[in-house]
Amino acid sequence: MAERINNTPLEYRKIASVVQRDAKVLDLGCGDGDLMYYLMQTKNINSQGIEISEDAIYKCVEKGLTVFHSDIEGGMEAYPDKSFDYVIMHNSLQQVQKIDYVIEECFRIGKKVVIGFPNFAYIWARRDLFFGHSPVTKTLPYKWYNTPNLRFLSIKDFESFCAEKKYKISDKFFFASNREVKFLPNLLAQTAVFVISK
Repeated sequence: MAERINNTPLEYRKIASVVQRDAKVLDLGCGDGDLMYYLMQTKNINSQGIEISEDAIYKCVEKGLTVFHSDIEGGMEAYPDKSFDYVIMHNSLQQVQKIDYVIEECFRIGKKVVIGFPNFAYIWARRDLFFGHSPVTKTLPYKWYNTPNLRFLSIKDFESFCAEKKYKISDKFFFASNREVKFLPNLLAQTAVFVISK
């Protein structure tokens, strides 16, 4: 377990930097629970997760995490208003059908929302499209026929979406190969993390 903490991706460390100690956190599409586990170990959070994959849920349980088996869109209805300090959707937003509904539900049950996603405008994804192929990169490893992604958004797309919805962006971080990207992120970043509020 200590080795897992020491090898934590930069994205997780940046997310931890904006999460207050002892906060209540809901992780939507938590996968195998590595982010939740890291936040529990470093920020002593009170966490719950929602995940649809049974295999991933077993891995979460092995880490001692509380995870409910559901899809994101139906999994939040049971929670009362403002149940959490943070709602996290890391690498799951692009797999959601009803984006508006899900984000509004996040704001209903949480004070702040942390959203991370692969940047489909990354330079190597653009290269693949230029040469006539659907992009396949380290952060977009799927082929067109087996991808779970329903949405293909860029950093600029998400910023425009927040402006249109009047969501406040309090923090944003961009990454490529486990390094932070400060210059031309829409072109050079593989992934992005935004902290938003109303």
